[in-house]
Amino acid sequence: MNYIYKDGKMVAGTEPILSNNNRSFRYGDGLFETMKMINGSIALKELHFERLFSSLNILNYKIPASFTASFIGEAIKELAEKNECSHLCRIRLTVFRGNGNLYPAPASLNYIIECAPLNPSVNTWNERGFSIGLYKDAQKSCDIFSAIKSANFLSYVMAAMHAEANQLDDCLLLNTKGNIADATIANVFLEKENKIYTPAMTEGCINGVMRRYLLSKLKDNGYICLEKEINEQDLLDADEIFLTNAVNGIRWVKQYNDKQYSFSVSAKIYNQFIKTIFS
Repeated sequence: MNYIYKDGKMVAGTEPILSNNNRSFRYGDGLFETMKMINGSIALKELHFERLFSSLNILNYKIPASFTASFIGEAIKELAEKNECSHLCRIRLTVFRGNGNLYPAPASLNYIIECAPLNPSVNTWNERGFSIGLYKDAQKSCDIFSAIKSANFLSYVMAAMHAEANQLDDCLLLNTKGNIADATIANVFLEKENKIYTPAMTEGCINGVMRRYLLSKLKDNGYICLEKEINEQDLLDADEIFLTNAVNGIRWVKQYNDKQYSFSVSAKIYNQFIKTIFS
C-alpha cells in the first residue's frame, strides 16, 4: 500500500484528503515542491527548502514554528522508507491554505507529502534527445509570483497537453513579451559558440533549483553564462539546447521544428556537474 503524509499524520494514499471547500482546489491557492531522493538523501535539499520558505513568505503564509526544514526532511525520509522507495524516488510536497472562501483567507497552513519510486533511467543521459515545440496559446506573466511553483499550473498543463498531442517530448512557453520563459517542467538553456544562455528571472521563468545549482557551478568553473531575454530566433540560432529540472538533471534537445542540435557541450556539463549529485 502507498502512504502519504498529511498535516503531521501518515495515512493510506487511498484515503480522501480534500474537501470541496479546499482553497487550493478552488483558487489555486497553494504551491508545491518536487524533489528527488537518492539513497535516503534529498538531492540539493538546501536549495529546495530555501525556495519553499521564500515562496511561502511571498504568498503571505503564516508558517507554524513546527514547520521547519528539519521537520519536513524527517517526514519525507520516514514516508519514503514506509513506501520502500528511499533508494530512488520523486517527492512532492504540496502546501495550501486550507478550506474557506476567497475572502477572508484562512490562517492555517496545510500540507501533503507524497512519494513514488523512480525509474533508474532518470539518472542516465538521454541518448535519444528530446523533440520540443513552442506553445503559443498561453503567455506567462513576469511578476513576483511567476517564479513560484504555484498550484495554479494551468498554462503548463495546456502546454504539456499540446506536446502530447503533437508527439513532442516537451513544449516551451512564452511570456507576455513574446520571449521564452521556460518549459512545462523544466528551465531552458541554450549554448552557442561556447557561451551558455538562459532566460533571466525577469522573464517569468520558474526559479528552478537545478537552474540555480547549474548556473553557480558553471560560473565557478569558467563558463560564460548570460541570463537574458531569449526569443524564438535565438532557439534557431543555438548550437545546443538543454532542459533542466531537479529530477532529471539535464535533458538535451535534439530537435526544435526542423532544426537539429548537437550535444557535446551539454553532455560535458552533465558529466561534470549532474552525475556527481545523482550518483
